[in-house]
Amino acid sequence: MLSPRRIDLARDAIDPVFLDSPQRVSRGLGLGAVTVLLKIETENPIGSFKGRGASWWLHGRTPEPVVCASAGNFGQGLAYAAKRRGAVAEVFAAETANPSKLAAMESLGARVHLHGRDFDEAKARAVEYAAEHGLGYVEDGDADEIAEGAGTIALELLRYPGRLVAVYVPVGNGALINGVGSILRARSPATRVIGVCAGGAPCMERSWRSGVATSTELADTIADGIATRVPVPRALEHLVGVVDDMVLVSDDQMIEAMRRLWRVEGIVAEPAGAASLAGALADPARPPCGTVAVIISGSNLDPRRRSEWLPDVAGSSQP
Repeated sequence: MLSPRRIDLARDAIDPVFLDSPQRVSRGLGLGAVTVLLKIETENPIGSFKGRGASWWLHGRTPEPVVCASAGNFGQGLAYAAKRRGAVAEVFAAETANPSKLAAMESLGARVHLHGRDFDEAKARAVEYAAEHGLGYVEDGDADEIAEGAGTIALELLRYPGRLVAVYVPVGNGALINGVGSILRARSPATRVIGVCAGGAPCMERSWRSGVATSTELADTIADGIATRVPVPRALEHLVGVVDDMVLVSDDQMIEAMRRLWRVEGIVAEPAGAASLAGALADPARPPCGTVAVIISGSNLDPRRRSEWLPDVAGSSQP
């Protein structure tokens, strides 16, 4: 488990633009008697929660180039935080990456390198590149600071005046659930922490259940933000102590959750961003009543699929 004290310190150092994200109650999302507390991590300059961890990881470091791999959101967070400190992020992404995320990273000053068929192949090249050029490398899921920054979300969730019976968290490399879970274990131990993985990218769920790092041959899902096929060992170490259960959801279930968020709440979420709601809807062990928190982790939709996934958005004034 990560140090709650370190997460408290992170809150004081993270760029305020990423803190105090909206959270509001919804009762119209189809969970019966369950009240849903939405934690909306989409209304910031990069459209996702990733700026929290990137900002904390860079805090106090010498402003020099840093290398990472990203499907797009972490790369945006690192590029944003690095630029604020006069540094440059070198981001490796798959050749199939979401073009709008690539453009966003570049607009924030990142040098983007495309390599491989998926995130994990891009990550392998990023590690090589950093070593070849003598540059620092940071891995989302491996660096404790990234998870500690994400854990500040839980500090804000705990301001809710009622009891949270469960929190549903999307799981890619594990930084978000480890940060959130560490705070909840320490300060709200009765709250169940439920991870949600894409059914087409189940390596973290399989690894957590078996206790053995388990890779998959493919990560076959529309949810690029959680399309992981090689688990991060450091993240798995933390998962053991902070997660109560894991749920797998299909692409269709994530699309349905995206549509409900838009039609009921006016929230645009990308597939990974809506995975937590999809998990709450699909979870056979979901609490029958009480309040559950659902973290909407990102809004950076693939423009090539936007009208297909959210047809109602195409002609709207929403982002």
